[in-house]
Amino acid sequence: MATYSLNINQKTIKVDAEADTPLLWVLRDQLQMTGAKYGCGKALCGACTVHLNGNAVRSCSLPVSAVGSNKITTIEGLAKDNELHPVQKAWIEEDVPQCGYCQCGQIMSASALLAKNPKPTDEDIDAAMSGNICRCGTYVRIRKAIHRAAKEMK
Repeated sequence: MATYSLNINQKTIKVDAEADTPLLWVLRDQLQMTGAKYGCGKALCGACTVHLNGNAVRSCSLPVSAVGSNKITTIEGLAKDNELHPVQKAWIEEDVPQCGYCQCGQIMSASALLAKNPKPTDEDIDAAMSGNICRCGTYVRIRKAIHRAAKEMK
């Protein structure tokens, strides 16, 4: 067991964990940040997506010991000053979710995409979101919401 000082949502938080504990379980079990979901445990479905220095990463396969001083952003920290992120707003406006289980991971991947590519094509969106699985099949609405958010972010 070791103590790790993590930069999560712009706050320094100390946690005690085994080195190989996935970040997902530190977030969910120790810090009660339950936005990132457990889906597959193999970094294949995207339900556990968070940002690491602005990049979308799978927290289920990232050991807490590998995080270091990198900045972690979870869905709980995506909004700023009580204002939803444009992707979150677009998700609501386009009525994207059905069951909602995958949506936090989808939103985190979409917001990372738009931070790097503010005017994505359908192909760009499909490529960036290909690792996020939605069993309800809301892919058309996801793409529409990303385009809507891109317009709002200008």
